[in-house]
Amino acid sequence: MAELELKDVCKSYGNVEVLRDINLDISTGELIVFVGPSGCGKSTLLRMIAGLELITGGTLTIDGQLVNDVPPAQRGVAMVFQSYALYPHMTVRQNMGFALQIAKQSKKEIDDAVNRAAQALQLEPYLDRLPKALSGGQRQRVAIGRAIVRDPKVFLFDEPLSNLDAALRVATRIEIAQLKKDMPESTMIYVTHDQVEAMTLASRIVVLHGGDIEQVGPPLELYERPRNEFVAQFIGSPAMNLFEGEIIETGETTRVRLTEGGGEALSKVPTTENHKGQVVNVGVRPEDFVLAETGGGAYSGHVGICEALGEVTLLYFDKSSPTDDGVIAKIPGIHPHLLQENVSVTADPSKVHLFANGVSLLYS
Repeated sequence: MAELELKDVCKSYGNVEVLRDINLDISTGELIVFVGPSGCGKSTLLRMIAGLELITGGTLTIDGQLVNDVPPAQRGVAMVFQSYALYPHMTVRQNMGFALQIAKQSKKEIDDAVNRAAQALQLEPYLDRLPKALSGGQRQRVAIGRAIVRDPKVFLFDEPLSNLDAALRVATRIEIAQLKKDMPESTMIYVTHDQVEAMTLASRIVVLHGGDIEQVGPPLELYERPRNEFVAQFIGSPAMNLFEGEIIETGETTRVRLTEGGGEALSKVPTTENHKGQVVNVGVRPEDFVLAETGGGAYSGHVGICEALGEVTLLYFDKSSPTDDGVIAKIPGIHPHLLQENVSVTADPSKVHLFANGVSLLYS
């Protein structure tokens, strides 16, 4: 399919800078997912690749061809929008083949392309139905099929599952994963705010924040080795807990005394003698906490809210101050008896992250 290169790409609306110096290489066959908070520029970046937004600065190349000023129809891209955007008076077959009809392809070519896409997306029983006779998930599959029949260089997905209910989201996400497996040479770029979609679908995730790229990497790399506090707290749900502390022992294993509660945490992040006495933030994901003997863990507190979900129990510790974000522990099993109790938790040193001035000590 296609390789893309974005070099120093910028986007401004008047004096408002939306994206700054975006540098990204996307290889053939990758499924790249853009994630980030609302307003970070992820959909704008996708629309710039599609040609629906002008590039203010920098260059965009597809297969080595500069496409900054190339019209959308000539870029070899196909976009699947959040809204299905199907023609209500056309059948599924007509919707999927309409772009090929406009391109003056023969009826046989159109029928063959539509039938192949319908088979891949399990839409064959619905080809003669109107969109109003389809479920939301089926309509989204038709929108995806309309993109497939064009045989584009690059598929662009702009939050395609956000209008579906929870069950349909799961089913359609699995279908997209299967589609990617069946089309290994296809290059896909996918925008979502859903972390499960990002973690399960992506070859690599691009985390955007405030118009900048914070980190790019495979899903588990971002989860296990976040470059900074923003990525650490954005990837994962509930968000990573952060505690202020002071490094009191350095080496291959670092010991930190936590400011809040006076407990101590061990981390496998290596430090040198120069780090001794440095104030850092200690990061622990809620799912990495385990119960410890009372008063003997890295953190101890009073559990104000307890959510027993069956496979796990979420423990919400009381805030120590109005500005405190609160501490959350995600403990396997059912533990409703811990509500209104004083509980201590600890974590394996290999799961404890250290940040200085917002940046992970692994990268500083």
